[in-house]
Amino acid sequence: MPFIKRTATTPPKSKEDHGISAPETSGLQNPDPEVRWSTARTLGGVASAVPALAAALEKERTPRVREALMTALMRTGNNDSVLVLIPYLRSQDAGLRVAAIEALQALPEAIMPFMTQLLSDNDSDVRILATELARNMPAKEATRVLCNLLETESHSNVCGAAIEVLAEVGTRDALPTLKTCAERFSNIPFLSFAVATTIARIAGTES
Repeated sequence: MPFIKRTATTPPKSKEDHGISAPETSGLQNPDPEVRWSTARTLGGVASAVPALAAALEKERTPRVREALMTALMRTGNNDSVLVLIPYLRSQDAGLRVAAIEALQALPEAIMPFMTQLLSDNDSDVRILATELARNMPAKEATRVLCNLLETESHSNVCGAAIEVLAEVGTRDALPTLKTCAERFSNIPFLSFAVATTIARIAGTES
């Protein structure tokens, strides 16, 4: 997957938590994209601004402003902002999908309650994208959710995506599940190779 692992950060508390009044949100509707961009940047971390940011993101077509809106939601990092970002995993716009993944990857604790739902989504593309959200989670949690997926997943590409992430963050607890997965998909060479490589990395026997 062409996503870059980012160091997970804890989003700052909302500005309201510090007794600071929420900035004016009307600039998000300004016809000048520079004003919309600047307004979005001031709203990061402001919990009460999430509905306005969500509404603006639905209509925004300027990539730079969309990125600023998603960054503002990421900086807030609460349950409401995560709920705004998740639907963009289904976007037909590749830029929006990548931006949503990168924003959600930066919120490993906030996204964790949604992982079971995302990894069991009816759309295999969503399940594939959801595996990327485990990259910045604690290794134990990432291993748990990805192994749970592998135990029931029937789509080889989804399994391949999960195995790729486990190769980077998985613990030894993943080894039994990986071996079982290899047996289930023994007729698919790329998966057998991926499992063997991942097991070697996790077990420390990779040459």
